[in-house]
Amino acid sequence: MILDQLEQEARQRDLLLRLQVGRPLGLWSLRLVVARSQSERLQLLGEMKAWAYSGPRGLQLDTMRVLPGAPTACGDLIWAATMAWAMENTPCRKARLLAIRDDERQHQRLVRYFRWRGFEPVREVQAALWDLPLRMVWGGAGELMLGDCEQVQRRSLKRWRQSAA
Repeated sequence: MILDQLEQEARQRDLLLRLQVGRPLGLWSLRLVVARSQSERLQLLGEMKAWAYSGPRGLQLDTMRVLPGAPTACGDLIWAATMAWAMENTPCRKARLLAIRDDERQHQRLVRYFRWRGFEPVREVQAALWDLPLRMVWGGAGELMLGDCEQVQRRSLKRWRQSAA
């Protein structure tokens, strides 16, 4: 299982990869963190929050962040582990996210970043009545994007493993 391999690889780099999974109301909730042990404390380096429901398009990515000063490829580890978890533990094979449109320049950077990760734009989420459920889920307007979990995992895994060389 790739997720077990990633935990072991992270440990070899003195990183901790931890998942907190819940099953409220038949959904899966995920909080995946990467941390480093520092003199009896843990230093958070990055995290992904997501939730999933039964079905092939059920993985919904909510929050992804890597803190300044995190080791190179920490983000790749987070992406690879999140996709591995989804494919190993849920029926999800597609992932959705919203590139939030707070500031136009930042929005374009997000869209470019998510495309680079393997996501493609689906449609704009704006102020229309039919957009209200999506705006409530993600907390704003932006570009709804869809990615293939296997493709996103493959890209991230390759970069994560190359960074060790």
